Amino acid sequence: MTALPLAPGLRRLTAPNPSPMTAEGTNTFLIGDTDIAVIDPGPASDPHLRAILAALTQGQRISHILVTHSHLDHSPLARPLAHETGALVLAAGPSDWGRSAAMQALADDGLIGGGEGVDAAFAPDAQLADGAAVEGDGWCITALHTPGHMANHLSFAWGDALFCGDLVMGWSTSLISPPDGDLTAFRASLRRLMTRADSVYYPAHGDSIADPQARCAELLAHRAGREAQILAALTPGPATPATLTGRIYTDIPAPLLPVAERNVLAHLIDLVERNKVSPEGRLSARARFHLN
Repeated sequence: MTALPLAPGLRRLTAPNPSPMTAEGTNTFLIGDTDIAVIDPGPASDPHLRAILAALTQGQRISHILVTHSHLDHSPLARPLAHETGALVLAAGPSDWGRSAAMQALADDGLIGGGEGVDAAFAPDAQLADGAAVEGDGWCITALHTPGHMANHLSFAWGDALFCGDLVMGWSTSLISPPDGDLTAFRASLRRLMTRADSVYYPAHGDSIADPQARCAELLAHRAGREAQILAALTPGPATPATLTGRIYTDIPAPLLPVAERNVLAHLIDLVERNKVSPEGRLSARARFHLN
C-alpha cells in the first residue's frame, strides 16, 4: 500500500477495513516533511501499521499521533504505533469523556443502549483542549472540539484544510448513537464549522469535500427533514424508535435498520430536550414516544 499525495506535505493511507459504515476504509493522514503527524492511525491492523511505517522516507519520523475520536475504526492502532515510534498519542480524552450532562445521565441510567464500536480501552497520553495547537517542523495543527458523532470528537485544522473525522462525510451522513452520539451537539458543531473559512475537508472515510460549508448546510437540512418525518410519523399516536424506523426508512437494506434506529433515537432524545415529544415512562431505547 502506497501513501497517496493529496497536497504538499500531506499524504493519505486507507486502512483495509471497508464496510457499509466505513466506505473503502479509514483514512489515515500523514502531515509533514520531517516531523510527521499521523491523524487517525486506524483499526487494529498489523498490515496497516506496517504501511504507515513504510510510508516514512529517510529523515522522517512520526512525532505526533492525533486521534479524532475513539471508535474502533480510528483509535486502536494508536498505541501500537506509539510503541513503534515513541510518539505521544493526543486526543480530546478517553472514550467516556465530554458527554453533556443529559447524555451522561442517560448513560448512567443504562436504558438507551449504545456503545457500538467504542474503543473502551482508549487513553491518550495527553488531552487536547479546544483551540490547542500542536506543532512540528514546518507545520501547526489546531484542535477543535466538534462533538456530535462522539463526545470526544476533535477536528484538526491545518492551514485552510480541516480534518473532520466522522463529523462530516461527503458520501454519507454520520451515525449518531446516544449516549456517545448527541444530535444537539452534532448540529452545534456543524454550525460552528460553517462560520470558518476552510477550503477543503478531509473526512476519515471517503474522498475530500471541496465545498465544505455547503456540505454542512446539506447535513443540517437532512437532519431537519428527518425530524419532520419523525414528528409526522408520531401524529397517529405513540410509537417506539423501532416502529418509527420501520415507517421512515423504507428504502435501506435490513442489516442497516439497527443503525437507522439509533439515529431515530438520537432525534427523539433531542426532541424530548426541546419539549416537542415525551416518552411514556422513563426514557429508554424501547419506550413509546408521543407528541407534546
